[in-house]
Amino acid sequence: MKNYFSKSTMTVSLLAILALAVAAPASAHNVNKSVKIGAGNTSDGESSVNGSISVGSGAIVTGDLSTVNGRVRVDSDATVEDVSTVNGGVRIDSGTKTESLSTVNGAIKVADNVNVDGEIEAVNGEIELGAGSEVRRDVSNINGKIDLRASKVGGDVSTISGDIKLSESAEVMGDIVIEKPNGWGWNEKKSRTPEIVIGPGSKVHGEIRVERVVTLYISDTAEVGGVTGEMSMSDAVRFSGKKP
Repeated sequence: MKNYFSKSTMTVSLLAILALAVAAPASAHNVNKSVKIGAGNTSDGESSVNGSISVGSGAIVTGDLSTVNGRVRVDSDATVEDVSTVNGGVRIDSGTKTESLSTVNGAIKVADNVNVDGEIEAVNGEIELGAGSEVRRDVSNINGKIDLRASKVGGDVSTISGDIKLSESAEVMGDIVIEKPNGWGWNEKKSRTPEIVIGPGSKVHGEIRVERVVTLYISDTAEVGGVTGEMSMSDAVRFSGKKP
């Protein structure tokens, strides 16, 4: 799987969010107000500029949820489409079904048994997946920890400066990719070293591809398709027990 996350990709996503916020119809467009969809209700999508969006338990949203300066919260057992924000976090409670999740500056926290049919993207923010949750495509960020707990990712997991942790038999069907920054101001000697932990029982069906040196821990009971790039499997620190 060769889908790399980049700043240019997120820039396009950001412009799409802004365009949606401006172009949304007046009935769904709240410039400075927060939006709430009640438990069990239905909606064809909501947007805001300077407000948060909340979706109640069991609600069904057939359109997108987007805001620029605000968080998005979706309660348990809801069904929603794409969820996006620029400056704010995204929180998805257990049992929810969604298409994709994205933010520029904020964390994305996904509870247990959530189904994401697309991908999860962040720029500066942590990404967490709870037990039993599944993302059909890729999970990616630039800065911030990616924490997969007893969950499954159908595509790649990629970062530039963040840490990646797989625990409780988490599974990645594609590759784990640690990209090398290409910005003119990047200084390899001063940059922090990402930490990658492949915990007990976890599986990476593809490779761990490192374009820069990382600190790599692999459990004795984990399965990895190989380590390539700036490091090899011999550079990994093997460990027994729950954590290094």
